[in-house]
Order: sequence, then structure tokens, then C-alpha cells
Amino acid sequence: MRLARPAVAAAGSFLVAATLGGASPAAAPVSAAAGSPPRASVLSGGIVIRPGAVHALTGASPSPPTTAFCERLYHIACYLPGQIRQAYNLPALYRQGITGRGQAIIIVDSFGSPTIQRDLSTFDKVAGLPPPPSLKVIQPAGKVAPYQPTANREGWAGETNLDVEYAHAIAPGASILVVETPTSENEGTTGFPQIVQAEKYVIDHHLGGVISQSFSATELTFPSKQSLLSLRGAYIDAASKGVTVLAASGDSGAADLRFNQVTYYLHPATSWPDSDPLVTGVGGTQLHLSASGRDVRAATVWNDTYNAAANEFIIGDAGPNPLAGGGGSSVVFGRPWYQGGVRKIVGDSRGVPDISMSGACNGAVDMYQSFSGQPAGWYPTCGTSEATPEFAGIVALADQVAGHPLGLINPLLYRLSAEHAPGIVDVLSGRNTVSFSQGGTLHTVPGFRARPGYDLASGVGTVNAFWFVRELARADRTFRMGNSTFGVDPDRGRVKVLRIYARGPHGHERMFEFREGSIVDGSQFRGWGRGDWGHENDHWSGRWEGEREEHDRDQHRW
Repeated sequence: MRLARPAVAAAGSFLVAATLGGASPAAAPVSAAAGSPPRASVLSGGIVIRPGAVHALTGASPSPPTTAFCERLYHIACYLPGQIRQAYNLPALYRQGITGRGQAIIIVDSFGSPTIQRDLSTFDKVAGLPPPPSLKVIQPAGKVAPYQPTANREGWAGETNLDVEYAHAIAPGASILVVETPTSENEGTTGFPQIVQAEKYVIDHHLGGVISQSFSATELTFPSKQSLLSLRGAYIDAASKGVTVLAASGDSGAADLRFNQVTYYLHPATSWPDSDPLVTGVGGTQLHLSASGRDVRAATVWNDTYNAAANEFIIGDAGPNPLAGGGGSSVVFGRPWYQGGVRKIVGDSRGVPDISMSGACNGAVDMYQSFSGQPAGWYPTCGTSEATPEFAGIVALADQVAGHPLGLINPLLYRLSAEHAPGIVDVLSGRNTVSFSQGGTLHTVPGFRARPGYDLASGVGTVNAFWFVRELARADRTFRMGNSTFGVDPDRGRVKVLRIYARGPHGHERMFEFREGSIVDGSQFRGWGRGDWGHENDHWSGRWEGEREEHDRDQHRW
């Protein structure tokens, strides 16, 4: 996710810029001179990139600031790792040995962080966490240039620290693999080819079961639909090989940035790769917690746009500025089959997000960093790139219970939501409408409100991990087939059949047939479970149709 405001950030997180060691106010933001265009580089394809503007940091806290400290001095909440773990009911899982043991979480970021090893060690010691079984850094798309304390490199270093620290906080028993790329993804296609190359490498070498991506680009900034579609190779690869891919839905609410990263579209816009049907889009909620991490009230849609204290603390003015979880309808992808049951909400388009986790700035999490260019210490940090590695940790826990990576989990999320599974916690309050001043005028981009079931502000909701982890692991294996699975009745009043066409490991083809009401074992299909059916890139396809229908009429195919 990108920022169009004077805040310290990169790719979907906001680093709260204030002196946390005392009561002095945040320093004034550093920004381009009034009326002057931002410094930018025009690359091939007409894509414009620029480093994010940076707050002047005057200090950091030597210890993680508590909720009471932040509320007293800055009038926003901030949370310790233990509060986040308690909020999602994770300690009960840890006591049962479900920690992500035997799993690996892949964190993909441009450039990475030069101090991630020692910073995670400090984070763990203060938070009372064990070190991960393994923390490795690889650069499969090319060597990253030596670190220099520029705005761009500082932003991505902070992003990497946030991703690693909070993936580990959620799944302390999982290994962490940081995949660094040598080119920054700031907007449009810049940097994405290297990301695709790096992700294909880790997928093809089976280095982990879940990929966390805290970056995105507005769909409308790509030169053409085909230029975006040409970058989907890693996600197609992941789906065929049973790897879960997550992406942050962005921090601009229903709005999103133009290619200059400074001005916003004045109508709802959505980003990619979170909008990709083969990716799980992760949105943001606001937690309302006590000092122990217990809910004071239920989670709501994250929207700090109109919160003057949050704006003052993060941006340096009273706002409004877009500070909200991204969500809306894709202009590139049509409605995937697994969103058939929520077609009244998404229409004919792919809707995002799919699910949400903590991301609010009024409820920021404490992150530690020590790379040069900014004072070493603890900073409250927020955004959907907090939410995304948190959910990567949740997926790693479910992978451990399932005994294998779950692959594309979106169909499972929507089925669990439709079944009102206890692990899916509906978010019922809030919306992602945002306002901002642009060209001397105050603009409002109307967003989407939370409602029972799926919505374009929070997805299917958030999770109670104690229940959700087991539900997700079990859902990977079996379910009862019916119209609710696809949200369509192709032959009203008659018995329907699911027919799955798949290629086996030796090239032979087979049709699997499941009558309405029967139990489907999804674990035998590649990318759905551990099975061999759906060999390599052929994967598998299916039809939900009338029992006696010809294959070319009145059917639902994906």
C-alpha cells in the first residue's frame, strides 16, 4: 500500500511518528515545498514512482508504549503483542501445542530490513516470545543494493520489521523466510516482475505454505488490463501447488491513489493483488481492548479518517485524511465462483476484502526497529500490512492442524461464513468512506458499510482463532455439497451434481461426480488439499449442474 501524505511508511503500514519517550508533540512533517511537484522517475510503460515523504522523527520509546500511555499522551490506543494475541483467543491454542510448528511463513518485501535479525530478537525478548525455529533471508530475484537511509529504504525496512514481528507474534512456532527483491514496488508495474520471479522461486522450491504481501497497486494505474494479468504467474503457480497467498487491501478506504502516489481517484477504486481471485485480500478492523487484551466492545471496521487525534499523531493535521481499510469492487476481475453466495453484495465483480484483522491507527501495534536513518526503539504502527502478516500467522496455525498447507482458502472462508461457523466473527459496525482535501476542495469518496454476513468493508469479518484454526483445517477436507456452496441453483426443483474434471499425476483424466447432499472430499485435489488430482498447471475444473443436464446448457462452471 502506498501513502499520499507526509507519514513514515511503505506499502501499507503507517509508522506513528512521535517522540514516545516523553510528552513532547510530534514533529512537523517533512514534505515537498508547497506547489512543487514531487520528485519522481518515469520508467518504461509510463509508470511513475516516487519515495514516500517522511515525518521528521525526533525519538522513539526505549520500551513498548502501553495502551494507557498512548491514550493519555496522544489520545489514541496502542497495543502490545500480548494484547493482540489475547484479542484473537490465541493463548488457548498455544497451550494445546498449536504454534505453527513445522510450518514456514514467507514474507515478501522490496529491499528488506538490514537489521531484521537483531530487531526480531529484541522484539521477542521484550514480548516474552521464543525465537522462531528459523529466520532466513533470501534474494532470488537479484542482489539487493547495500542499505542507505533514504526515505524509500527506511519505509521498506520498517515494513519488513512489522511483517516479520507480527507474523511471528501470531505463530511463534513457525519459521520465517524473508524474500527480498531488488526493486521497489511503489505503484503500477514497477517492481512487480521481480516480485513474481521471487515468489515463483519459493513456490517451486516448496519453501513455505503461506505468502504474506503487504503491498499493492491501484488497478487503474496499470497501463492496460493485460499488463496486470501478465503478472499473475506466481498466483496461478501457488494455486496449483497448494500455497496460500495473502495481500493487504490498502489503507485508503474506498478510495485509492493515482499513479503519482499523491492524488486520489475521486470515485471508489480497488487495488491488486488483493483483488486477484487467487489471493486472499486482508482488510482492517479496529480492536477495542482492555490492558489485558480483552474486548471492551466488538471489533469495528477500521476508519480513522475523521479521528482528529489519529490524524494529528500520524499526519500532523486534524484531517480528514484517508486512513481506513481498503475495500470495494474490482474493475479487472469478475465475481469468482466462491463469491456466488454473496452476489447481492459484490454483483458481477470480484469483491474485496475477504477477511480482516487488526489494522487501525487508533489501536496501533508496537513494533521495534533499529536500522539507521531513524531513531532505534519502539513505534506504534498500523495499516492493513499489520493485518496481513497477522493473518499469515493464523493460516500457519491452521496448516499445522491440517498437516499440510491449505492452498487457496477463499472458498473455505465463504463456506464457513455461510455456515455461521463460530470461528468467523462478523463485523457489524463501521464503513470505509473517506474524505480528503485535493486541489483546494474537500472531497468524499463514499464507501461501504458493515452488515451481517459479507460486506465490502470487512469481508466475511474477523476471527476467533481458537475455533477458526480448526474449522479452516477441517474445511479443507470435507463438506456437504449444495446450492449454498456456489450461491446458485442451476436446475431449480431437481437434484444437482458437482462434476470435477481433473488430470492425475501420470497424465490420465478422470471425472469425479458428487450428488447434491453428498460429502465431498476436497483433500484429494491438488491446490485444495494434498491429493495428486489436478496435476501441475492443468489443475482441475468443475461444473455444478442439473443431474441430467448436457454440459453445454444451464450450468455453473469455474
